Amino acid sequence: MEDFKKKLQEEITALERELRTELPKEILKARAHGDLSENAEYHAAKERQRYVDARLQQLQKRMVEWSMVDLTKIPHGRVGLGSKVVVLDMGKDEQISFRLVTSEAADVSKGLISTNSPIGRGLLGKEVGDVVNIQIPGGTREMEILELVTIHDAGSEGL
Repeated sequence: MEDFKKKLQEEITALERELRTELPKEILKARAHGDLSENAEYHAAKERQRYVDARLQQLQKRMVEWSMVDLTKIPHGRVGLGSKVVVLDMGKDEQISFRLVTSEAADVSKGLISTNSPIGRGLLGKEVGDVVNIQIPGGTREMEILELVTIHDAGSEGL
């Protein structure tokens, strides 16, 4: 979890620098070109300023939420945030490994799925030996949980 917080803080710092230092300079420079109604540089800089401000607010809110995460509420022996799960996709007779992460850290190509995704939600709270039916956009998948390493067993890297 500390790596996640560090990445979040680095992005916040970079966006704050851009919002408070770089963008005001760009806007002043663009204003110097004259007529603002037809000034593409000015409009682009103002649009970027709105985007950066919105993203910064979103990240700051996320940082506050993360500071309140209580690791003691994440279950022992059951799938939760940070868990590494090996499942058997019974329809394909294929083993798949997932790590349940936050939506910001999700990367399906690396096996990192969000706890808010259909599969993530379907696995939450389950334990080894459980068979779950998970509704996904393409239909229903039946999965059996074969292996589980919780955040308590493995630490919190990659959240």
